[in-house]
Amino acid sequence: MSLEPAGMSPAEEAVYRMLVLSGRVSAADVAARSGLGRPEAAEILDALTAAGLASHTDGTPRHFRAAPPDVALLPRLKRSAEALDLARSEAAQLIETYQETLRRHDASQLLEVITGAEALRQQLRQIQSSAQDEMLWFCKAEYVAMPSGSNAEEFEALARGVRYRVLYEKAFFDDEGAVDNVVAGVRAGEIARSAPQLPLRLAIADRSVAIFPLVPGGPSGSTGEPTTALVRDSNLLSALIALFERYWQDAVPLRVDDSGLAVGTDDGGTPSPLTPVDRKLLSLLVAGVTDKAIASQLGLSRRTVQRHIQRMMELAGAETRMQLAWQAARRAWL
Repeated sequence: MSLEPAGMSPAEEAVYRMLVLSGRVSAADVAARSGLGRPEAAEILDALTAAGLASHTDGTPRHFRAAPPDVALLPRLKRSAEALDLARSEAAQLIETYQETLRRHDASQLLEVITGAEALRQQLRQIQSSAQDEMLWFCKAEYVAMPSGSNAEEFEALARGVRYRVLYEKAFFDDEGAVDNVVAGVRAGEIARSAPQLPLRLAIADRSVAIFPLVPGGPSGSTGEPTTALVRDSNLLSALIALFERYWQDAVPLRVDDSGLAVGTDDGGTPSPLTPVDRKLLSLLVAGVTDKAIASQLGLSRRTVQRHIQRMMELAGAETRMQLAWQAARRAWL
C-alpha cells in the first residue's frame, strides 16, 4: 500500500519505511542501503524532518529517527480524507452544473425516448431503486410493462422510507387480483386514492424524473411495442407534477380496514345503518370498482351485490348510484 495520500513521494516513503525499520540512521546509511546519492538522501531526510515525519540528533553526523506513525501519519491522512470529501462535493456540484448547462443547450438531454416493454420495465425499476424521497404514480387499467403485483421495487422503497402516492383509475380494479394488490401496497405504507379516469400512465421519482407514454402500446394499445419518454428537470416535468397534484386533490382516499380495501376515514360520528358488508361494498362502489370486481372481492354474487346497493339506495332516499355516493358522504357512512 502506498502512503501517497499522506503527502509522501515514493522516495520519501521508502526512506521513512527505512527509518521505521532501522530505528536510527545517518544520511550515509540511507545512501548505502537505498542506492541514493548522499546529497539526495540528505535532502529527503531534511524534507521528512520538516514535515514532522522524522527528527535528528545534533552534532555531526546527524542521525535520524522516524516519528511514530500514529502521530506522524494519521493526522495527515485525516486531512487528506477531508480534502478528498471536499473535492468530491465540489466535483458533484460541477457535474450538476454541467448537466444543467447541457440540458439547456441540448433538448435530447431533457427527454429520452424508451422503446419496448422490457426497456420500460428496467427504467421503472431503476428510478424506484434510486428514489430517496417520493414516488408519484398514475395507475391505469391493463398493464403495459409491469403486471399488477409484480412491482417488488415499490415494497423495497417503502421499506427504506420512500413515500408512495398512487392514484388508481376505477377501471384498474377490474384487472384480476388488482384489489388485493392495492391492499398489500396500502398495508406496506402506500398512500392510495381513486379517480374515475386518468389521462395517462405516469411515474415520477423525487420530482426530478418522470416516465410517461408518447404513443399507445401494450395489451390494449397499438400492435407495436410501447414508446415512452423519460423526462428530467424541465417545464414539462413541472407540468406533469402539477397534473398529478390536480387529479390527486379531487381523488377519493383509499384505506385498508379489517375487511380489506375501504374509502375515506372514520370520523366517529353518528353510527350508520349499514352492515359491515354494506360499508365495505359502498367503499368499493365509491372508489369506482365495478359490480363484478366487488362481487369477486367480497365473495358474493353480482345479484347479491346489486341487492345490497338497492337497499342502501332506499335507506339514503337515492334514485341513482351517484346520489347514493353523495348521500353516503353527507351522512358520514364512510
